[in-house]
This record gives sequence, structure tokens and C-alpha cells, in this order.
Amino acid sequence: MPATPRARSAGTLAAEKVALRAAARRRRAAIPAAAAARAAAAVAAILRDRVPIPAAAAVAGYWPLGDEFDPRPAMTALEGRGHRLALPVVAGPGLPLVFRAWQRGDPLEASAFGTSVPLGDAPEIAPGAVLAPALAVDDRGYRLGYGGGYYDRTLARLRAGAGARPLAIAVCFARQMVDAVPHGDGDQPVDWVVTEDGAMRIS
Repeated sequence: MPATPRARSAGTLAAEKVALRAAARRRRAAIPAAAAARAAAAVAAILRDRVPIPAAAAVAGYWPLGDEFDPRPAMTALEGRGHRLALPVVAGPGLPLVFRAWQRGDPLEASAFGTSVPLGDAPEIAPGAVLAPALAVDDRGYRLGYGGGYYDRTLARLRAGAGARPLAIAVCFARQMVDAVPHGDGDQPVDWVVTEDGAMRIS
């Protein structure tokens, strides 16, 4: 039976994301370690000084894997400004992330999904700002992750809740910016993109 137009569209979108993901991984892998460290320090200063994160907001970062952009200098800078920190925990396949409190010096443990997470008794908190990793991101705020959809589901849940809308901030290397990220109805754009070259507010 021929594929329906909707199925072809979904298949095309998936194929475009796979191709962009592979290209983005190659670009990121080519960044020397020293340049990556300089970029992380620059992003920390830009995020601290130029992005209006509410003073009382808890900030959810992430623990980097491999050559992923390292947000830890930014997390340190924000903690120094008085923000509480949290790290994401995968609750299960197909579920939104939860965020557990963490501060420098707290122990971490390996999760079943290969990430470093706070210990199980760390309290769950609702972040006022979320630092989201990205393989690629465009100037409309659409980001490309690893294909699990965790941040999209999480941002959708947070944005649908009562209270202030949390800031979603993609942090990445400048060379991970692209003209357009293929996206579908379930893809959640971020509010800001911060690279070593500066901060961009998404209108």
C-alpha cells in the first residue's frame, strides 16, 4: 500500500533530522578541546550578564557527555549569583524529564540511561530556566537534540503548567548554528540561544 502523504511527511522529517544530526556531530567533534573550554567560559559570562533569568529562578543545567557543550562553567556562574541548580533525570522512555536539586560538590550517580544524575533522595524542583543541549539550533529557536524528544516533552509540560513560563535557553558552540532545523508539531522552540559569539533572544 502506498504511504499516505502524512506518513511521507513524517518520514521525510525524520530523514532530514538524521542527516543534520550526523553533520552536526561531525562539526562538534572537530572543535579542539582548548577552543571548547574557551567557548564554555564565554557562554558562562554571556549567560550571567546578558540573559534576564529571574533572580529567584532555579536553573536546570545538564552534565555533559563526551564532546557535548559543557554548561558547567555557566552553572557555576549562575550559582555564584544566587541561583539554585538542578540536573535532569530521565524518568522513563517517552516521559518528560524531572529535575533534581544539585549544587557543586554534591555526589552524582550513573543512571540507567548513561547520564550522571543527582542521588535519588535529592528533591525534585521546578526550574525557572532550563539550559538545553543542542546538536544544532536555528534563529527561530528550533533545536536538534539526539532524537529522544525528552526536552520537547519537558518544555511542553512546563509551559502548560500554572505559574510563570520558564525560560528555555539553548547553549551550544557557535558553529552549531544552522540556517534551519527541520521541525514538526511536537518540537518546542527555545526562548534564547547562547553561544560564545553572543546571546540571541527569540522573538
